[in-house]
Amino acid sequence: MEYAPRSSPISFSGVLSTGDDGFLPADQGSQIGNAGGSLQGEGILSSGGDVAGNSDTEFGFQRPELGKEPLAGTVQFYERHVFLCYKTPHVWLSHVEAAEFDRLPRLFSAALGARIGEMMKRTRLTICEGEDGTETSNGDVLIFPDMIRYRRLTHFDVDHFVEEVLVKDGQWLLGAVENLKGSFVFVCSHGSRDPRCGVCEPVLIKKFKEEINLRDLHGQVSVSPCSHIGGHEYAGNVIIFSSSINGEVTGQWYGNVTPDDIPLLLEQHIGKGEILDHLWRGQMGLSEEEQRRAQELRVQVNAETEELNSKSPKLESEAGIENDISIPEDSCQGIASSSCCQNGAVNGKSENLCANLEVRGSQARLPCKRNSLNKSSCSIRKVSALPSWFECWELEDSYAALAVVAAIASVAVAYSCYQQLR
Repeated sequence: MEYAPRSSPISFSGVLSTGDDGFLPADQGSQIGNAGGSLQGEGILSSGGDVAGNSDTEFGFQRPELGKEPLAGTVQFYERHVFLCYKTPHVWLSHVEAAEFDRLPRLFSAALGARIGEMMKRTRLTICEGEDGTETSNGDVLIFPDMIRYRRLTHFDVDHFVEEVLVKDGQWLLGAVENLKGSFVFVCSHGSRDPRCGVCEPVLIKKFKEEINLRDLHGQVSVSPCSHIGGHEYAGNVIIFSSSINGEVTGQWYGNVTPDDIPLLLEQHIGKGEILDHLWRGQMGLSEEEQRRAQELRVQVNAETEELNSKSPKLESEAGIENDISIPEDSCQGIASSSCCQNGAVNGKSENLCANLEVRGSQARLPCKRNSLNKSSCSIRKVSALPSWFECWELEDSYAALAVVAAIASVAVAYSCYQQLR
């Protein structure tokens, strides 16, 4: 299967040299305002940035090519994502990191490029929205998966920051550091780089904020516009940094995201830690081939799980088990290969169903076994709430009966001896 070519991200790595695919050189012709407040060229966009008059059918969610390209494996390998908070998408030129009249993004990008051979982790740099007086002020630096924020970096601090934090993997003692909590969503909003991002982003940001308000997720989910992350053809592009089920922070990329997909991203991805494979582009820390294999494995496991669930008997409630319940052999694919109980929820029931059935009595119940999906299964012919006395008789009952007989015999012998002595 062939995959569409992808544009190179702004990326730096300890194993790549300048000019390789992982490094995007700065465009010295760009202009943008500085973080200190003196804006030169603010509001000026490149020719591709004015998208106000462009229709949704040409650049938005109705464009004909949307969803036609495969998504899995379209994220270049990297291990650390650094976001520099700086101004708004309206003043970002095609290459924000190359602003001739602004020192902070330009010096930050140059410092990363100069130390690329010394970094132990392949690092990606992206600009995100920053506004003084808000949660993300100009000069703030967010680092994932470390989940930390450094406040108010200035152009005077860039070299020292890169040395201590990104090269030595240490802590920048000159700046205030904060631990980040919750989930962080970044939406590519770089309209001056590609009109598709400029058309899709405002709608997605608005919808995210509406759904966050609706679900009262303030303080738990943060959403911000960001600069080019690669793959204009997949707009809307979304990156979500959140904790997985095992507590590990991952960066998951999604493409072809529309406003209708946002409730699913909040409910399934952020709420349950479940990947939406039909929108999934890849994951931070995986190579492109590993991303494709990971999706294939998930799809296979999900299909097998659904098949097992479809063949499981419908046990409506535990009260039903107390009645006379006969389970047809064909519903369990015969006695030897049935999967009536699974590890996890089955029709709302837990794996304790196997134990419950055994305690209440079963005429022919095979031991639970583990299948290839690490799910337990058991085989049942018939479950009866009124088993015969023979079916209920167990070894412990035999011991108890023998003990009673022995006690009676002992009393009889003692009484007989007592009578003889008299």
